[in-house]
Amino acid sequence: MQAFYSDHFVLPLPAGHRFPMAKYQMLRDALALHLPQVRMQQASAALAEELAFAHHPAYIAAVADGSLDPKVLRDIGFPWSPAMAERARRSVGGTLQAARAALGAGVAANLAGGTHHAYADRGGGFCVFNDLAVAACVLQAEWGRAPGAGGYRRLPLQVAIIDLDVHQGNGTARIFERDTSVFTLSVHGANNFPFHKESSDLDVALPDGCTDADYLAALEHALQTLEDCFAPGFVLYLAGADPFEGDRLGRLKLSFDGLQARDRRVFDWCFQRRIPLAFAMGGGYGHDIAQTVQVQLNTYRVALEYWQRWQKRTLGSTAGP
Repeated sequence: MQAFYSDHFVLPLPAGHRFPMAKYQMLRDALALHLPQVRMQQASAALAEELAFAHHPAYIAAVADGSLDPKVLRDIGFPWSPAMAERARRSVGGTLQAARAALGAGVAANLAGGTHHAYADRGGGFCVFNDLAVAACVLQAEWGRAPGAGGYRRLPLQVAIIDLDVHQGNGTARIFERDTSVFTLSVHGANNFPFHKESSDLDVALPDGCTDADYLAALEHALQTLEDCFAPGFVLYLAGADPFEGDRLGRLKLSFDGLQARDRRVFDWCFQRRIPLAFAMGGGYGHDIAQTVQVQLNTYRVALEYWQRWQKRTLGSTAGP
């Protein structure tokens, strides 16, 4: 299974900064040790023209040259530096590469990404560019140009973004608020950041302290609602680790088992419908960052199982008599 990383591009942060930058290298080390079947590659930087599918050119240029408004920088929560701009582009590039890979292989991943608080014209909440939005738009454009039977494909690629980070995907919701070819689903904490929520196509707001059974029931209902009103040909999954009970910022109370059941339900829902899926890791701010990495490693265990199922299906469909 292909997975893309960008942890070599470390963002220099001041002492005491609450963003756990070390988790990306920790996850890559854990995957190399425990899941060697995951084939990891360094993510390429997203091009300016790719970012422009979801972001305003003036904002892209301001991130590149450091001329961002100080308020925008405060909202993002990172100081500007060339490394910050490079890392942001690599984070988007990883999700875009994973999406392209998943079209052929069924499942692929970005070890970072999930930057769903970024709007078209500004960032926020530790998110500079919105990797999910860029990947959805670029994939649709490439799909439309690809040759199919009898010429170019006529039907657009319908994309569902299943956002299971504990924080609402406000930037993603705003970017696609008038786009009927992308369905945005967000299951999040009702009382958590962002405190001004946007309107996704489907929002499921959960109370503080929500535990495994109630969360999984809400997810099941959300997936049924998605299926009733939309027919995706591709899924982008934000597998946030921050609904975990040990998260500093989460407020929900999901266990390791509950989060693994969450992941299994999403991967199974896609596999049963033969919908390719690319996933990104999103938030995770554990009191013990090793527990955050364990949640993410568990997501990869489930993903690898379903990737293997896709490979068996592909081999079976191409085998001769």
